[in-house]
Amino acid sequence: MGQSLSKTMIIGNMGADPEIRYTGGGTAVARLSVATSESWKDKATGQPVERTEWHRVVVFGGLAEIVGKFGSKGSKVYVEGRNQTRDWVKDGQKRNVTEIIVDQRGGQIQFLDPRPVAAQQNSEPPASQPSAQSHPASAGMPDYPAFGDDDIPFSPLPGLYCI
Repeated sequence: MGQSLSKTMIIGNMGADPEIRYTGGGTAVARLSVATSESWKDKATGQPVERTEWHRVVVFGGLAEIVGKFGSKGSKVYVEGRNQTRDWVKDGQKRNVTEIIVDQRGGQIQFLDPRPVAAQQNSEPPASQPSAQSHPASAGMPDYPAFGDDDIPFSPLPGLYCI
């Protein structure tokens, strides 16, 4: 049997604060909804039309804890994961849901919003680590402190925080 690929990538806004729960084994699980929107002009009326699609996202492990700590309603996020559909029967009716899964088998989440103001206060980059502004791609951008090894990893561009 040949290889196959299930990968979904979306950029959108969280519709609510993430819901964090723990499995019996202590693994964190974050459930969130992310809205993506597209807009166009109706050819017949010339009026703008917008359609919003809601995506269910499930994040496992340490990533789930970080999402729970830093994610909130309205946060703009990039989500990359695999599609998974679950089926069940409730009250005699078959139901299903398709989710984007981010776990140890793959996937990532990046916060695309600028860092919250509270996170910037009273924080100086360690002397051994350059600030994000020293990166050529961030010339002219605000000076965001670099994170330490125990903190959230981040992309070299200010405002993109990889999880």
